Amino acid sequence: MTCTVVVCGFFGDTGKGKVISHLSLKDEIAVTARAGVGPNAGHTVIYKDKNYKLRMLPSAFVYDECRLLMGPGVLVNPEILLQEIQITESKDRVGVDRQCAVIESKHIEADKKGNLAEKIKTTGTGTGPCNADRALRTAKLARDIPELKEFLTDVPFEVDEAIKEGRNVLIEGTQGTYLSLFHGTYPYCTSKDVTASAACSDVGVGPTKVDEVILVLKAFTTRVGAGPLPNELSWKEAEKKGWAEVATVTGRRRRSAPFNYKLAKRAVMLNGATQAAVTKVDILFPECKGVDSYDELSKEAIAFIQEIEKRIEIPVTLIGTGPGALEMVDIRDSPR
Repeated sequence: MTCTVVVCGFFGDTGKGKVISHLSLKDEIAVTARAGVGPNAGHTVIYKDKNYKLRMLPSAFVYDECRLLMGPGVLVNPEILLQEIQITESKDRVGVDRQCAVIESKHIEADKKGNLAEKIKTTGTGTGPCNADRALRTAKLARDIPELKEFLTDVPFEVDEAIKEGRNVLIEGTQGTYLSLFHGTYPYCTSKDVTASAACSDVGVGPTKVDEVILVLKAFTTRVGAGPLPNELSWKEAEKKGWAEVATVTGRRRRSAPFNYKLAKRAVMLNGATQAAVTKVDILFPECKGVDSYDELSKEAIAFIQEIEKRIEIPVTLIGTGPGALEMVDIRDSPR
């Protein structure tokens, strides 16, 4: 039984929602605590022919016995959270920490103009201005909002109890390593740190309690909004390669580039990653679509995975071969 942190090694958009939903089902995760910024992060989960696009609720909701928590470091938009609870029919499993700061309409308005909108090209969801108010100690907290009253809980305590009892716990990171306020492409970044250590802080878990850190990488690199992207392709080139994607939250086009080994290796260092997941291998190697065994991967795909392992110096244990939660080669406990 383990406490595992899942984070993105690039600029977001790597498929954390898919990885987390897979882990929740495969490992029967007892508790998942959402970390990260807030509703400016979009996670897509495809399960049982349904496509869920989540901005607040943990992607582990697909395992119907998993407790779904929002850590005190997460910004909450009550309207979005309540909508997602209804869509996923998970009301009895959700807990929101009393200390979560709450996004108000004034934060959303501020996020859609000036430097944030024009230069940084943020999502306009109000997270930056809300985090600014939190730093100034003027933001409202979840404990102040009647609509959230029935969900209020002590998330650090719940997570710690689960760990003590030997149950499987997942900490769900958001955004990506290079969108971190401290370690990313400042000023083109989000409003706080989003590496693994920050995810632990967001949910109130000390570093000695963590067993595994899974770094999620995509078989190619993408980012939304302004900021550097090494070796960026044109949209036309991306379309030819099948890399043309749109963002979950904003619907904007994702800029794309080939897999970046240098950034991936640095992300391993910054997050203390112990293993990696590589998603969308089926996009690079269509013959691998739907494969669930390492031996069934093509020679070219295996060579690609082995090159990643060689360059980043940790094992790739999860290989995405399709969009669905169960379309995964999971070799965490299997010899190769």
